[in-house]
Amino acid sequence: MYKKGWERCRLLHKTVGGLKKVLSNVKMRGGVGEVQLKMLLEQFLAPGQYEANVHTKEKGEVVEFAVKFPGSSGDTVWVPIDSKFPQDTYDHLIEAYESSEKERVDAARKELSSVIRKNAKDIKDKYIEVPKTTKFGIMFLPFEGLYAEVARDNDLLNQVQREYGVMIAGPTNLAALLTSFQVGFQTLAIQKRGDEVWNILGSVKSEFGKFGELLEKAKGKIQGGLNDIDTLVTTRTNVINRKLKDVSELDDKENLLDKE
Repeated sequence: MYKKGWERCRLLHKTVGGLKKVLSNVKMRGGVGEVQLKMLLEQFLAPGQYEANVHTKEKGEVVEFAVKFPGSSGDTVWVPIDSKFPQDTYDHLIEAYESSEKERVDAARKELSSVIRKNAKDIKDKYIEVPKTTKFGIMFLPFEGLYAEVARDNDLLNQVQREYGVMIAGPTNLAALLTSFQVGFQTLAIQKRGDEVWNILGSVKSEFGKFGELLEKAKGKIQGGLNDIDTLVTTRTNVINRKLKDVSELDDKENLLDKE
Protein backbone atom coordinates (compact mmCIF):
# COMPACT_ATOMS: atom_id res chain seq x y z
CA MET A 1 0.00 0.00 0.00
CA TYR A 2 2.79 2.37 0.95
CA LYS A 3 4.64 1.64 -2.31
CA LYS A 4 1.49 2.33 -4.32
CA GLY A 5 1.26 5.70 -2.58
CA TRP A 6 4.86 6.44 -3.57
CA GLU A 7 4.12 5.53 -7.18
CA ARG A 8 1.17 7.92 -7.31
CA CYS A 9 3.22 10.69 -5.74
CA ARG A 10 6.07 10.15 -8.22
CA LEU A 11 3.62 10.62 -11.09
CA LEU A 12 2.08 13.64 -9.41
CA HIS A 13 5.41 15.35 -8.85
CA LYS A 14 7.08 14.43 -12.14
CA THR A 15 6.40 17.74 -13.88
CA VAL A 16 7.48 19.85 -10.94
CA GLY A 17 10.54 17.74 -10.38
CA GLY A 18 11.59 18.50 -13.96
CA LEU A 19 11.82 22.17 -13.08
CA LYS A 20 14.74 21.66 -10.72
CA LYS A 21 17.32 22.79 -13.27
CA VAL A 22 15.34 25.87 -14.21
CA LEU A 23 14.49 26.95 -10.68
CA SER A 24 18.05 26.90 -9.45
CA ASN A 25 17.99 29.92 -7.12
CA VAL A 26 15.70 31.50 -4.56
CA LYS A 27 15.12 34.70 -6.56
CA MET A 28 13.99 32.79 -9.66
CA ARG A 29 11.57 30.54 -7.76
CA GLY A 30 10.07 33.54 -6.01
CA GLY A 31 9.67 35.16 -9.41
CA VAL A 32 7.83 32.11 -10.77
CA GLY A 33 5.36 32.18 -7.88
CA GLU A 34 4.86 35.93 -8.22
CA VAL A 35 4.20 35.68 -11.97
CA GLN A 36 1.62 32.93 -11.48
CA LEU A 37 -0.06 34.87 -8.70
CA LYS A 38 -0.19 38.00 -10.83
CA MET A 39 -1.75 36.07 -13.73
CA LEU A 40 -4.50 34.68 -11.49
CA LEU A 41 -5.27 38.11 -10.05
CA GLU A 42 -5.44 39.65 -13.52
CA GLN A 43 -7.76 36.88 -14.69
CA PHE A 44 -10.28 37.01 -11.85
CA LEU A 45 -10.16 40.58 -10.51
CA ALA A 46 -10.35 44.07 -11.98
CA PRO A 47 -7.20 46.27 -11.74
CA GLY A 48 -8.71 48.48 -9.03
CA GLN A 49 -9.53 45.50 -6.83
CA TYR A 50 -5.93 44.62 -5.96
CA GLU A 51 -2.48 46.19 -5.86
CA ALA A 52 1.12 45.01 -6.00
CA ASN A 53 3.83 45.73 -3.42
CA VAL A 54 1.56 46.95 -0.64
CA HIS A 55 2.56 48.05 2.85
CA THR A 56 -0.27 46.35 4.73
CA LYS A 57 1.26 46.68 8.19
CA GLU A 58 2.61 49.80 9.90
CA LYS A 59 6.00 48.29 10.78
CA GLY A 60 5.83 45.33 8.44
CA GLU A 61 7.25 44.66 5.02
CA VAL A 62 5.89 45.03 1.50
CA VAL A 63 3.72 42.10 0.43
CA GLU A 64 3.73 40.97 -3.20
CA PHE A 65 0.00 41.49 -3.75
CA ALA A 66 -3.04 42.45 -1.69
CA VAL A 67 -6.73 42.41 -2.53
CA LYS A 68 -8.41 45.74 -1.82
CA PHE A 69 -11.75 45.77 0.03
CA PRO A 70 -13.59 48.93 1.15
CA GLY A 71 -13.88 49.22 4.92
CA SER A 72 -16.97 50.24 6.87
CA SER A 73 -15.63 53.75 7.52
CA GLY A 74 -14.57 54.36 3.92
CA ASP A 75 -10.95 53.28 4.37
CA THR A 76 -9.26 50.30 2.69
CA VAL A 77 -8.98 46.82 4.16
CA TRP A 78 -6.30 44.63 2.59
CA VAL A 79 -6.14 40.87 2.12
CA PRO A 80 -2.39 40.11 1.82
CA ILE A 81 -1.32 37.32 -0.55
CA ASP A 82 2.25 36.08 -0.55
CA SER A 83 3.62 33.35 -2.82
CA LYS A 84 5.95 30.75 -1.35
CA PHE A 85 7.90 28.04 -3.14
CA PRO A 86 10.16 26.01 -0.78
CA GLN A 87 11.80 24.16 -3.63
CA ASP A 88 14.71 22.62 -1.75
CA THR A 89 12.38 21.09 0.83
CA TYR A 90 10.02 19.91 -1.89
CA ASP A 91 12.92 18.35 -3.83
CA HIS A 92 13.96 16.42 -0.74
CA LEU A 93 10.44 15.02 -0.47
CA ILE A 94 10.43 13.95 -4.11
CA GLU A 95 13.81 12.25 -3.70
CA ALA A 96 12.51 10.50 -0.58
CA TYR A 97 9.51 9.16 -2.51
CA GLU A 98 11.83 7.92 -5.25
CA SER A 99 13.99 6.14 -2.70
CA SER A 100 10.93 4.24 -1.38
CA GLU A 101 12.32 4.60 2.13
CA LYS A 102 9.60 5.31 4.65
CA GLU A 103 11.97 6.98 7.14
CA ARG A 104 13.20 9.43 4.49
CA VAL A 105 9.64 10.19 3.40
CA ASP A 106 8.49 10.86 6.94
CA ALA A 107 11.50 13.08 7.62
CA ALA A 108 10.98 15.01 4.38
CA ARG A 109 7.29 15.53 5.08
CA LYS A 110 8.12 16.74 8.58
CA GLU A 111 10.63 19.17 7.11
CA LEU A 112 8.02 20.49 4.63
CA SER A 113 5.49 20.99 7.43
CA SER A 114 8.08 22.92 9.45
CA VAL A 115 8.85 25.23 6.50
CA ILE A 116 5.16 25.85 5.85
CA ARG A 117 4.61 26.81 9.50
CA LYS A 118 7.58 29.18 9.38
CA ASN A 119 6.30 30.82 6.20
CA ALA A 120 2.86 31.19 7.74
CA LYS A 121 4.35 32.88 10.81
CA ASP A 122 6.29 35.24 8.53
CA ILE A 123 3.08 36.24 6.73
CA LYS A 124 1.34 36.91 10.04
CA ASP A 125 4.23 38.90 11.49
CA LYS A 126 4.95 40.93 8.34
CA TYR A 127 1.61 41.51 6.66
CA ILE A 128 -1.42 40.99 8.94
CA GLU A 129 -2.61 43.87 11.11
CA VAL A 130 -6.31 44.35 11.89
CA PRO A 131 -8.10 46.68 11.09
CA LYS A 132 -5.78 47.70 8.27
CA THR A 133 -5.96 44.13 6.98
CA THR A 134 -8.37 41.24 7.35
CA LYS A 135 -7.81 38.76 10.15
CA PHE A 136 -6.27 36.37 7.64
CA GLY A 137 -3.68 36.33 4.89
CA ILE A 138 -3.13 33.89 2.04
CA MET A 139 -0.08 31.76 1.33
CA PHE A 140 0.02 30.92 -2.37
CA LEU A 141 1.81 27.73 -3.42
CA PRO A 142 2.34 28.05 -7.20
CA PHE A 143 2.23 24.33 -8.10
CA GLU A 144 -0.61 21.89 -7.60
CA GLY A 145 1.81 19.11 -6.66
CA LEU A 146 3.29 21.17 -3.85
CA TYR A 147 -0.12 22.22 -2.60
CA ALA A 148 -1.35 18.61 -2.77
CA GLU A 149 1.49 17.53 -0.48
CA VAL A 150 0.71 20.24 2.05
CA ALA A 151 -3.06 19.65 1.85
CA ARG A 152 -2.57 15.96 2.65
CA ASP A 153 -1.85 17.05 6.21
CA ASN A 154 -5.21 18.42 7.31
CA ASP A 155 -3.90 19.06 10.82
CA LEU A 156 -1.23 21.31 9.33
CA LEU A 157 -3.80 23.34 7.37
CA ASN A 158 -5.96 23.80 10.47
CA GLN A 159 -3.04 24.67 12.70
CA VAL A 160 -1.66 27.27 10.30
CA GLN A 161 -5.07 28.89 9.95
CA ARG A 162 -5.84 28.79 13.68
CA GLU A 163 -2.47 29.97 15.03
CA TYR A 164 -1.34 32.36 12.29
CA GLY A 165 -4.52 33.34 10.48
CA VAL A 166 -3.11 32.10 7.17
CA MET A 167 -5.01 30.23 4.47
CA ILE A 168 -2.94 28.02 2.16
CA ALA A 169 -3.98 27.94 -1.50
CA GLY A 170 -2.80 26.30 -4.69
CA PRO A 171 -3.65 27.63 -8.17
CA THR A 172 -7.06 25.93 -8.39
CA ASN A 173 -8.50 26.85 -5.01
CA LEU A 174 -7.00 30.35 -5.16
CA ALA A 175 -8.95 30.82 -8.40
CA ALA A 176 -12.10 29.73 -6.57
CA LEU A 177 -11.32 32.08 -3.69
CA LEU A 178 -10.78 35.03 -6.05
CA THR A 179 -14.10 34.21 -7.72
CA SER A 180 -15.82 34.47 -4.33
CA PHE A 181 -14.04 37.80 -3.78
CA GLN A 182 -15.45 39.02 -7.10
CA VAL A 183 -18.96 38.10 -5.95
CA GLY A 184 -18.25 40.03 -2.76
CA PHE A 185 -17.22 43.09 -4.74
CA GLN A 186 -20.47 42.94 -6.73
CA THR A 187 -22.50 42.66 -3.52
CA LEU A 188 -20.68 45.64 -2.00
CA ALA A 189 -21.30 47.66 -5.17
CA ILE A 190 -25.03 46.94 -4.95
CA GLN A 191 -25.09 47.88 -1.26
CA LYS A 192 -23.10 51.06 -1.92
CA ARG A 193 -25.57 52.13 -4.60
CA GLY A 194 -28.61 50.87 -2.71
CA ASP A 195 -30.22 54.32 -2.32
CA GLU A 196 -29.77 55.00 -6.00
CA VAL A 197 -31.31 51.65 -6.93
CA TRP A 198 -34.33 52.26 -4.67
CA ASN A 199 -34.79 55.78 -6.09
CA ILE A 200 -34.84 54.35 -9.60
CA LEU A 201 -37.32 51.68 -8.60
CA GLY A 202 -39.50 54.31 -6.90
CA SER A 203 -39.43 56.47 -10.01
CA VAL A 204 -40.38 53.50 -12.18
CA LYS A 205 -43.24 52.65 -9.80
CA SER A 206 -44.52 56.25 -9.95
CA GLU A 207 -44.34 56.35 -13.74
CA PHE A 208 -46.08 53.00 -13.97
CA GLY A 209 -48.90 54.37 -11.81
CA LYS A 210 -49.31 57.36 -14.14
CA PHE A 211 -49.24 55.00 -17.10
CA GLY A 212 -52.05 52.99 -15.50
CA GLU A 213 -54.19 56.09 -15.04
CA LEU A 214 -53.69 57.17 -18.65
CA LEU A 215 -54.45 53.65 -19.79
CA GLU A 216 -57.74 53.68 -17.87
CA LYS A 217 -58.71 57.02 -19.45
CA ALA A 218 -57.80 55.74 -22.91
CA LYS A 219 -59.80 52.60 -22.22
CA GLY A 220 -62.81 54.76 -21.27
CA LYS A 221 -62.53 56.77 -24.43
CA ILE A 222 -62.16 53.66 -26.52
CA GLN A 223 -65.14 52.10 -24.77
CA GLY A 224 -67.15 55.27 -25.42
CA GLY A 225 -66.18 55.12 -29.08
CA LEU A 226 -67.23 51.51 -29.24
CA ASN A 227 -70.61 52.41 -27.70
CA ASP A 228 -71.09 55.16 -30.31
CA ILE A 229 -70.26 52.67 -33.04
CA ASP A 230 -72.71 50.19 -31.52
CA THR A 231 -75.41 52.88 -31.59
CA LEU A 232 -74.67 53.57 -35.24
CA VAL A 233 -74.70 49.89 -36.08
CA THR A 234 -78.00 49.24 -34.31
CA THR A 235 -80.30 52.28 -33.95
CA ARG A 236 -79.19 54.41 -36.87
CA THR A 237 -78.77 51.43 -39.16
CA ASN A 238 -82.34 50.33 -38.41
CA VAL A 239 -83.65 53.81 -39.29
CA ILE A 240 -81.72 53.80 -42.56
CA ASN A 241 -83.02 50.33 -43.39
CA ARG A 242 -86.61 51.49 -42.82
CA LYS A 243 -86.11 54.45 -45.12
CA LEU A 244 -84.62 52.20 -47.78
CA LYS A 245 -87.59 49.82 -47.38
CA ASP A 246 -90.02 52.74 -48.03
CA VAL A 247 -88.09 53.55 -51.19
CA SER A 248 -88.27 49.91 -52.30
CA GLU A 249 -92.04 49.76 -51.73
CA LEU A 250 -92.54 53.00 -53.67
CA ASP A 251 -90.61 51.53 -56.58
CA ASP A 252 -92.83 48.44 -56.57
CA LYS A 253 -96.03 50.54 -56.74
CA GLU A 254 -94.70 52.55 -59.67
CA ASN A 255 -93.86 49.36 -61.56
CA LEU A 256 -97.41 48.04 -61.09
CA LEU A 257 -98.95 51.29 -62.43
CA ASP A 258 -96.73 51.18 -65.48
CA LYS A 259 -97.86 47.63 -66.27
CA GLU A 260 -101.53 48.65 -66.05
